[in-house]
Amino acid sequence: MKSSTLYLRVGALVVVGALLAVGFVFFLAGNRNAGPTVTFETYSRESVQGLDVGAPVRYRGVAVGRVSEIGLVSAEYRRPEGTPYTEAFRLVFVRFVVDTNRVGETPRPEEAIRLGLRARITAQGITGVNYVELDFVDPARFPAQPVPWTPRYPVVPSIPSTVEQVRSAAETLMQRLSEVPLDQIMSNLNELLAALRQQAAGGDAATILNETARTAELLRKAVQDGDIAQTLADLRGAADAARELLAGNELREAVTNISATAAELRRAAAALPGTLAGLDRTLRTVRDTTQDVQADLLPILENLRSVTSNLRATTQQLRNSPSQTLFGAPPPPPERRR
Repeated sequence: MKSSTLYLRVGALVVVGALLAVGFVFFLAGNRNAGPTVTFETYSRESVQGLDVGAPVRYRGVAVGRVSEIGLVSAEYRRPEGTPYTEAFRLVFVRFVVDTNRVGETPRPEEAIRLGLRARITAQGITGVNYVELDFVDPARFPAQPVPWTPRYPVVPSIPSTVEQVRSAAETLMQRLSEVPLDQIMSNLNELLAALRQQAAGGDAATILNETARTAELLRKAVQDGDIAQTLADLRGAADAARELLAGNELREAVTNISATAAELRRAAAALPGTLAGLDRTLRTVRDTTQDVQADLLPILENLRSVTSNLRATTQQLRNSPSQTLFGAPPPPPERRR
């Protein structure tokens, strides 16, 4: 009786497990066929450790598909005979399907790639599980690299992951540090220290230090002898005298006179435009008067010139024939003697 009950429980447990497995398979199959999908592939130069088939494909954190296949390019795309084994045949290919219903309206793959659509492997937290992330980046910074084979599916160019970029930057930094000639730098430092030690012992630096010490000693003696104190006292006396001069009545009166003179100059400057205007009017009046006098004097001069001309003619006539001028017609000419 107990044995049959045990068999019954085990059989029920097996049936329930099988049903759960079938339901899980149907769930996964239904999720895979939720909508039309498009297959893409990308190539990675870095390790794909932590990325497995079935890993999600996300666009800015939104799940839009899953990884369908991972493999080596050298096994998927055979190298033609005579073709050199280049770095491209050392890549890893990752194929993934994208649910077009989840993506919505998008440009053609070629246009999206031209605009900067790229794929990269991203770690999910600290669990070590990776997924494929799609995003748009600067196409000039991450250009699409051609491959020497014909891809079976549209290719989304890949970019290095954040971890790979950090690792590459660290390797570059370490390489540059390894190229730094540390031995030469240390040798130069030792030579510099030796030169400084030599200068401090008996070179120019020692001379400068000695002169500085003597100057300090002279300053100390001057302070002790009271020369600097006397100089400071003289300066203080000169300052007191200047202060008394500034506070005296003479300077105040001089400032007052200067202020009054400046006020007079301001008033004279203010009245100067009126004076200049009056002078200009006077000059204009004198000019007009001169022009009038010239206009009146011109006929008089013309008449005087005419009178002078007549007087000259009369004088000439008197000189030539005074009798005719004084008594009338000229005498008859004398008869000629025969």
